[in-house]
Amino acid sequence: MRALVQRVSRASVRVDGAVVGEIGAGLLVLLGVTHDDTEADADRLAAKIAALRIFEDAAGKMNDALGPARRILCISQFTLYGDARKGNRPSFVAAARPEHAEPLYARVCAALDAERGVFGAHMEVELVNDGPVTLLLET
Repeated sequence: MRALVQRVSRASVRVDGAVVGEIGAGLLVLLGVTHDDTEADADRLAAKIAALRIFEDAAGKMNDALGPARRILCISQFTLYGDARKGNRPSFVAAARPEHAEPLYARVCAALDAERGVFGAHMEVELVNDGPVTLLLET
């Protein structure tokens, strides 16, 4: 499982022109699932995301976790498993099939109490990256 985690001032996602998820300050999480990912991987990644200390504390150091005042927007992102090492057209064979990926995506979202996109839909994601701070997490 892979997650691209971005600290944001705000983020939203639209499907067919309608906003389906929106947050103020917090984290935008792009989540990719591969074939051998398990519920334990989903739980471990969700716990890691929730505990990340990437927000400034009172002294201005990146030392604070998400806390109750910040939210998460989580978007399914199979392209995180795109492989472009050979040629110019990425291969997505490492990405899990929807029947495996969707329940794990939903599990991570539920564990994080996250706003979410629509699994498998064409989404327009808008964000204001804060910092910018962006991390790649893997299980």
